[in-house]
Amino acid sequence: MSDLAERSGGIIEVTSAVGDTIVESTLLLRVYGAQSAVSERAVRKAIKTGTERTFEQDPKYAIRLLVDIAIRALSPAVNDPSTAVQALDHIEDLLVRLGRHRLEVGEIRDGSGQLRLVVPIPTWEDFLRLALDEIRVYGAGSVQVMRRMRALLSDLLDAVPEDRRQAVRSQQKRLDAALTRSFADIEDHEEASIEDREGLGVPRKRSAATEPIGR
Repeated sequence: MSDLAERSGGIIEVTSAVGDTIVESTLLLRVYGAQSAVSERAVRKAIKTGTERTFEQDPKYAIRLLVDIAIRALSPAVNDPSTAVQALDHIEDLLVRLGRHRLEVGEIRDGSGQLRLVVPIPTWEDFLRLALDEIRVYGAGSVQVMRRMRALLSDLLDAVPEDRRQAVRSQQKRLDAALTRSFADIEDHEEASIEDREGLGVPRKRSAATEPIGR
């Protein structure tokens, strides 16, 4: 589609993101500053639609399905935190992969550096919120889930570049706040705050220098 914009001498802004549901009268794109008409037929050929979201086209979809599995397992009717922990295992793998890739690809330029195409792309912060916010809320009362999330965020800090770490630290602060709200008892709070990749398995040992001073 950037070729279409370049040939027209303008800029095309795609207004619907990958994964959005397209209904009657949904705005798909805008054209700015074109010197010649952009072929509607060519634009339609450049936009791929389908009846369902796919992993190949929409990386958010895989995370969304894993989050759904986790929060369904955490519902009072099911109460299966071990399944939620398993979902977090796979979510961490996806986040590590995403965190090491360049995600800021929403602006495409031609050979001369002129902006030609703008596409809505999820940011690193968007992926973190999608992956963790609902599980943190629904799993706030589960020691197993909180411990697994602590380990996930700690591992993510080590795995991603420096410019991605602030967003991870923000998620750590929100997890700490959830722990404080959910575990009024000091001993329960400390138990739920331990990093443990299995949830309730082998807690990570901390040196005295890295122990938290207190709540």
